[in-house]
Amino acid sequence: MTSAEGNPLADPSPRPAPPSKVEAGQATPEPVASGISLLTAAIGAAVLTVLVAILDETYQAVQEGDGLARVDQPLLDWMVVHPTPALDAAVTFFTDIGSTKILPILTTLVVVGLAWWWRSWTPIALMAVAAAGSVAMTEAGKDLTGRARPPRGLAVPPYESTPSFPSGHTLNSTVIAILLAYLVLLHVESRLGRVVTVTLLALYALAMGMSRVFLGHHWFTDVVAGFIAGTAWALVVILAHRLLLRIQYQRALHSNAMGVQ
Repeated sequence: MTSAEGNPLADPSPRPAPPSKVEAGQATPEPVASGISLLTAAIGAAVLTVLVAILDETYQAVQEGDGLARVDQPLLDWMVVHPTPALDAAVTFFTDIGSTKILPILTTLVVVGLAWWWRSWTPIALMAVAAAGSVAMTEAGKDLTGRARPPRGLAVPPYESTPSFPSGHTLNSTVIAILLAYLVLLHVESRLGRVVTVTLLALYALAMGMSRVFLGHHWFTDVVAGFIAGTAWALVVILAHRLLLRIQYQRALHSNAMGVQ
């Protein structure tokens, strides 16, 4: 993570340190960035509250069979009449990327590569916490609802037998996509690089969720719950990291002040 070594506050006219140096422990966050983090925390808390409320509404709709859950069957019926053998195979190949067997391996390779490139443990630490929470939320949600999967007659094999709500593929992929996007925004200074990477990650998470409905493995509300829960948990991890950076900045500021005395 970060440290107070190489503190730019000791310089009477410090230049803003790029995020990559802050994350690598070569500089501390700038005062302006620290101030913005308070606003970010307030906005993030408000967004998190809204997400939790929407997730609760989705859960209630599933339990009572009304609200958004009313579109589950019509949407599934519409999707399953359009596939072809080639399309089924292609979507199955794609959705397998989000499985618990493949996604952890790919994610580990990516974050280890980022950690080596940026000389920082932050990608590994953040992703480890995010992934652990994501898996725990998925298992807890499935145990809580026990919702049955769509009929096998509408699904593309191989079939799945675990509870349907929420979609684990969607939840896990959403968390990983958001965390990777956050890391990119911290380290990549190119506007084009940021836009392209974040857009591709968002499309990946969206496509992963809808592939689950297309293959008949999940109801639409399972996917919606995965999107919301994944976004909420990723937001918690990011806010916690921003708080840690602020604490480190305050400690560095205090240490610098004590050194001047």
